[in-house]
Amino acid sequence: MARLFGLGGTQTEEIFPVQKTEDEWKKQLDAQQYAVLRKHGTERAGTSPLNAEKRPGVFICAGCDKDLFDAGTKFESGTGWPSFWEPLEGAVATTEDRSFFMTRVEVHCADCGGHLGHVFPDGPRPTGQRYCMNGVSMKFKPV
Repeated sequence: MARLFGLGGTQTEEIFPVQKTEDEWKKQLDAQQYAVLRKHGTERAGTSPLNAEKRPGVFICAGCDKDLFDAGTKFESGTGWPSFWEPLEGAVATTEDRSFFMTRVEVHCADCGGHLGHVFPDGPRPTGQRYCMNGVSMKFKPV
């Protein structure tokens, strides 16, 4: 299944390695996960148990189990969503998001295309990036 992305007023089609039908996604994901990962929703700030996760490990995609972020890159942003200063190599991809009358950079899983959140240029060193992720779009795998 392909996903269309609007980039600078044009649309491009992106094909992901993990392909499922909408019915398969609905069977696999709970209602909130489906709304965020497949329909670009956003969970309410401060509701994710992953905000308090401090153990060593890896945050993985709730849609396909791809490793996304090492726990060592997580930081407290004060936003109410799990935030990271850097994803794992090849874990995520980004597209321009022009919804809500503004331009933002959407972050999605590189393997299944699931919507994870957005990245902003106001994070800590060393990258200066804040990957502000929906906790419901991820799971935690302790090491």
